[in-house]
Amino acid sequence: MSRKPRITVAGAGALGLTTALALADAGAEVAVYDPAPDGGAASAVAAGMLAPVFEAVLDVETRAHFDLMLAARDLWPALETRIGITVDRAGAMAVGDASFLHAADVGIRKLGLRPTELSRNAMIGLAPGLAPGWGHALLTREDWRIDAAAALAALRRAAQAAGVTFHPRAADGFEGGERLVIATGMGRDLAVMAPLLGRLSPIKGHILRTEGLAYEGVVVRGEGAYVTTAPGGLTLGATMQPDADDLAVEAGQVAGLLEAGARLFPTLKAARVTAQTGVRAATPDGLPMVGRGRHHGVLLAVGARRNGWLLAPLVAKIITACVTEGDLGPYAARLDPRRFDNI
Repeated sequence: MSRKPRITVAGAGALGLTTALALADAGAEVAVYDPAPDGGAASAVAAGMLAPVFEAVLDVETRAHFDLMLAARDLWPALETRIGITVDRAGAMAVGDASFLHAADVGIRKLGLRPTELSRNAMIGLAPGLAPGWGHALLTREDWRIDAAAALAALRRAAQAAGVTFHPRAADGFEGGERLVIATGMGRDLAVMAPLLGRLSPIKGHILRTEGLAYEGVVVRGEGAYVTTAPGGLTLGATMQPDADDLAVEAGQVAGLLEAGARLFPTLKAARVTAQTGVRAATPDGLPMVGRGRHHGVLLAVGARRNGWLLAPLVAKIITACVTEGDLGPYAARLDPRRFDNI
């Protein structure tokens, strides 16, 4: 860039912060607006999955986009180095009955990958505390994870060091910037400038955090739940309630999630858990809207559904290319917000 463009980023979650950092690194003058004290919102209520394989296998909404999700994951090592965090590459394993494992095996092989079949002893080595009834599992090392809270903090520190300024309020508009990047999740306050925000629908999710229970090992994927280690405990997730947009913790959702988790790790039955909820934004086709909106100078980075952390570096790369007039890459057309213009 011959001159520093002034960019306003609305939203300080995974997409907003990663994009703000990428823009600052590209030479832009960036200001981030978010009313939450530490930003993050739904991005903080997350297990930090970078899981293209099991997302494609277990989630019909994203099954056709494995290539895109894998490409996004492959951008994480550079971001890992840039912000000084550690990506957990231990992998993920499917644990369940014969039909669940068969479906997982078929799904993984359809992606062109070969899962590793694990014996009981190997399973326990990777995830101590698994219920005794499970004798076989399937492992993939292609799914990674991060600590979401640590990543948010690291992104904010790196952005500040790169010259990004932060403002603890919502953006009302361009806020003096030449371009506005909307990364506000389900927020629709800027819909006048971005009517396509009306295409978003909410998905409410619960996750549970435990204290005192922990293991050093892989993510365990079961029927109805996943369990992963976290600092000082375990994280158990995650429910999905389409069209729900409140943050109330629901006892029934917590009980169902805890029951599914306890089938994997029986000690969860007696665990003290803290429930958290977040509301994510989804588009009609399950992919985010990333790129130029209808109005001049407005860019969208919203609607990542349950894959915000996974897709964050790819979103940042595309938005930065829009600002710098660079190569948008092979996935920008698939994520173009204007694909919904005629729906």
